[in-house]
Amino acid sequence: MRKKIIELKNTLFGRRKEENEPEEFIEIPPRKEEKTAKILLKYFVMTDFADVKPIVDSLREGYTIALVKIKPLRDKDITELKRAIEKIKKTVSAIGGDVVGIEEDYIIATPGFVGVYRGESEM
Repeated sequence: MRKKIIELKNTLFGRRKEENEPEEFIEIPPRKEEKTAKILLKYFVMTDFADVKPIVDSLREGYTIALVKIKPLRDKDITELKRAIEKIKKTVSAIGGDVVGIEEDYIIATPGFVGVYRGESEM
């Protein structure tokens, strides 16, 4: 009878852990998660008009923000620089993005879903 009462008690209230009884647990191995970016910030250096093609191609993919160093082309040929920037502007305009100059050495070209804060100019 006592055995049946103990079984009933264990069933109703759960079994108590004995002092020498090992704890039960499940070991979960760590997961290796590759983080893939949805938006890429790519750095380009423009030394020739031909360097525009990879910039434009990246922007057309839709998930690239292009940081372009224009100083080497500006020092080499200002006319080629103007042509290159005009081509980038046309592409960015077609995708609804924005082009912003940073000082005299860089431009940033963004897709349409990225806003560019220009701030108030300090004079």
